[in-house]
Amino acid sequence: MKIAVINETSAADRNADILAALQGRGHEIINVGMKKNGEKPELQYIHTGLMAAILLNLGRVQLVVGGCGTGQGFLNAVMQYPGVVCGHILCPLDAWLFAQINAGNCLSLALNQGYGWASDVNLRMIFDQFFSVEMGGGYPPHRRQPQAASREMLRIISSQTHRPFAQILAELSEEVVRPAMEYPGFRELLEVEKIADEEVRTALLRWDGTSTNARMKGN
Repeated sequence: MKIAVINETSAADRNADILAALQGRGHEIINVGMKKNGEKPELQYIHTGLMAAILLNLGRVQLVVGGCGTGQGFLNAVMQYPGVVCGHILCPLDAWLFAQINAGNCLSLALNQGYGWASDVNLRMIFDQFFSVEMGGGYPPHRRQPQAASREMLRIISSQTHRPFAQILAELSEEVVRPAMEYPGFRELLEVEKIADEEVRTALLRWDGTSTNARMKGN
């Protein structure tokens, strides 16, 4: 599994803890967000939510691990987009149930609130439990089928209540898109020129990191 770790500014110093907690599990980890405080451009959860949605919708990764001080901001930001099922994960039991019941593709962690003694251990235990069970396996087991039906219904609702992803990307403001697209390494990870969906590719090619203002003005 390809997993993107995307930290925003208030939780940048927790990046190393997340990476350590994910080590040794056999997954490919892509560290695409902030690594430490003070990096530029500074990513808010508004930006990391968009970055997570782009990576998931393009299929560049299968799971995003994000969050913020409380986990609530990133959760709400990323859930504005289609194709994202995000859980607010505070403890190992949350992770264990989220994997089986919701089979989500995005985790939002609280990385400042309550982040004290042994919180790095809590992170490891969260991932222990998330990866220990079958995604969508159902809990309790006899609820497997109705839970799967609910997930499919939510997928349909998401497709009906969101505009096409290409249209979203084309109409988002510069202050939302530019920090994400110009963050070191992010655009390269997307391989924009290879995106099969022409409308998505065109929307992202507007942000080449060199002449954004001119492009936004139609020059």
